[in-house]
Amino acid sequence: MGLFSGIGGFELAFARHGGECIGLCDIDESSRAVLRTRFEGVPIMEDVTAVQSVEGTDVLTAGFPCQDLSQAGGKHGIGGSRSGLIDEVFRLLDKARRKPKWVVLENVSYMLRLHQGRAMRHIIERAEALGYHWAYRVLDARGFGLPQRRERVVILLCRDDDPSQVLFPAGYVEPNVDDRVGPVDLKSVYGFYWTEGKRGLGWVKDAVPTIKGGSTLGIASPPAIWNPATGELGTPSISDAERLFGFSAGWTAPADAVSGRKGARWKLVGNTLCVPMVEWVAQQIVLPKGLGAPTQEIDFATRPPLAAYGYAGRRFKVEVSTWAEPAPAPALARFLQDPLAPLSVRAATGFFKRACESTTIRFADGFLDSVASYIDRKTL
Repeated sequence: MGLFSGIGGFELAFARHGGECIGLCDIDESSRAVLRTRFEGVPIMEDVTAVQSVEGTDVLTAGFPCQDLSQAGGKHGIGGSRSGLIDEVFRLLDKARRKPKWVVLENVSYMLRLHQGRAMRHIIERAEALGYHWAYRVLDARGFGLPQRRERVVILLCRDDDPSQVLFPAGYVEPNVDDRVGPVDLKSVYGFYWTEGKRGLGWVKDAVPTIKGGSTLGIASPPAIWNPATGELGTPSISDAERLFGFSAGWTAPADAVSGRKGARWKLVGNTLCVPMVEWVAQQIVLPKGLGAPTQEIDFATRPPLAAYGYAGRRFKVEVSTWAEPAPAPALARFLQDPLAPLSVRAATGFFKRACESTTIRFADGFLDSVASYIDRKTL
């Protein structure tokens, strides 16, 4: 059963490993339009605060709202009106006579830094009070074959088994990426935020930075892609954006029937999760490989580490990276199927102006010259 189901990322991932979805919940009308089409016949509830029971559920999933925990959001923390809805999950778990064996939660990795990790400590304390063992780790979507730098924390709760046996099957896996702003490789393409330029950039090689639901004004803002060999600047299509999360192209198309807002589908994909990441978790739940990473007992008095688990009242830090298994380096140019939509002169000029005013960002050699040439070509 899924709470905060969005466009069904959790449900799709578990279905691919034998899971049967018995209930969905999302307050957004566009999300429900997608869910009705993609999970035909499954009951859909609108408001998580009105959900009365999770009885009969073996696995409960919840990609709870990130607005109060995100670096780009209001940073109100776990007590905020949106992210604080995680307590509805614990309300339902507390109420259930037969509690779900597994609970899988997902949110932004910044929650481990915000307010010294208060959100994670809150979740751990609530889980332990209900008799759940727990484990969590930060994972990068690029480690699962998706050329999108999207780090998310996956939290696994279990009533009976030790969840560390699921989330940490291997030791430290070296990420197969280079995130430094170094010399430009003409055989690669680069992703960045064209809406930034003065204080942030989101620069990433052979991938796009985290796709967002939109700007603070609700305007769709897909990241830009630069090809240094050709000087091309553009943004990916919505179909390729869906694929960058592990969905099939057109997955969110049913939202068009109920939403008149331009960019509604971009908001849906920007707020979803990466399906292959959750598939890996589902696969590990079905066939756990055991704890294969080194650990160290801790007391959580300071900021939580990037990976940890708690079992039988003891808490441990786990030495792992954001990659769960060895994988090929991302290859954005070969992944995209549609032509890029050229960045408008207005957008490119605005970015270039902000970039030239920046005193804090380091830009790759030749990048700004290429942007200036692009603007000149487009204005002829």
